[in-house]
Amino acid sequence: MPYATITGWGKCLPPATLTNEDLATFIETSDEWIKSRTGISQRHISHVDTSALASIAAKRALAAAGLEGSDLDMIILATASPDTLIPNIASTVQAEVGAKCAAFDINAACSGFLYGVGLATAQIKSGQSQRILVIGAERLTFYLDWSRRDTAVLFGDGAGAVIIEATDKEEGILSYELNNDPSARDILKAGFGTAMDRFDSASLDFYLQFDGQEIFKRAITGMGRLSAKVLDNCGLTKEDVDLVIPHQANERIIDTLVSRMKIDKQKAFVNIANYGNTSAATIPIAICDALEQGRIQPGQKILSCAFGAGLTSAALLIQWGERITPIAVSDAQLPECKETGLELVKRAADYFNAKAQ
Repeated sequence: MPYATITGWGKCLPPATLTNEDLATFIETSDEWIKSRTGISQRHISHVDTSALASIAAKRALAAAGLEGSDLDMIILATASPDTLIPNIASTVQAEVGAKCAAFDINAACSGFLYGVGLATAQIKSGQSQRILVIGAERLTFYLDWSRRDTAVLFGDGAGAVIIEATDKEEGILSYELNNDPSARDILKAGFGTAMDRFDSASLDFYLQFDGQEIFKRAITGMGRLSAKVLDNCGLTKEDVDLVIPHQANERIIDTLVSRMKIDKQKAFVNIANYGNTSAATIPIAICDALEQGRIQPGQKILSCAFGAGLTSAALLIQWGERITPIAVSDAQLPECKETGLELVKRAADYFNAKAQ
């Protein structure tokens, strides 16, 4: 049975950023208030659709693996904020990279990328596929009510992608676990115009139902349980883990998670300060950043876990391969952005703040 290993990686962050100080110009908040509670200093605001972010990340991942789109057997795109519900936006990426293969979206919220990696691993181990592109991409800032401080400060836009290939070497994804607990699915929920009564103005309310304290508790429990399970599946312990790449939702959650698992905090990779919570995109972006910073080295065992709406949870254990530098670098770029992050959100911020008064 072949192994499934990561051979390419790429990210795409829109150039415009929105700092905590920017947010304080139209929300009652401060840099200190946001950082002390979340660890976030800024977030990126996209001037393009989710599929555009995903396409650039995909092209960069393909280049890093030394592949063309035509080499792919499947594209899996994890997102909770697609440009269109019909058709899927994986097909947009497919057209952009020139692939002729299966392509589909999945929505497992913040756990979506790890769900995608799990599905890709199963495809490869079964012998059905040889090379799969897995993407996590989000433009959640488009859906935010900018008058609600509890959610407006949390999210950012971006995309990350990896190429997963079949190999005979004993490396790559060693184990993965996926789970969903629907018992409290309403603690993290958004309709965004999908209510049964579409003529009710409330159905168009961009309201993200968010119970922060309950999410905090369940996130730690869910990620911790599945992380322990993937280690046990491989007959390994926490001492065997070289690096932890958790979902970047809140720095307090990450600190509590690694503390309860009794893993050295220095082993946890944290980049939430620069991006906020980019949902399905957080882990592939973090993988790219960790490689750029030299935190990932050949042969390391890397534990990754996530938690999201649903309530989804996922964990996987990776033994990194030999290569930690890209084979080639793509010159793909987003179209120029002529506005600041504050300018990009101003119209929505003015609308929601006026509505709240």
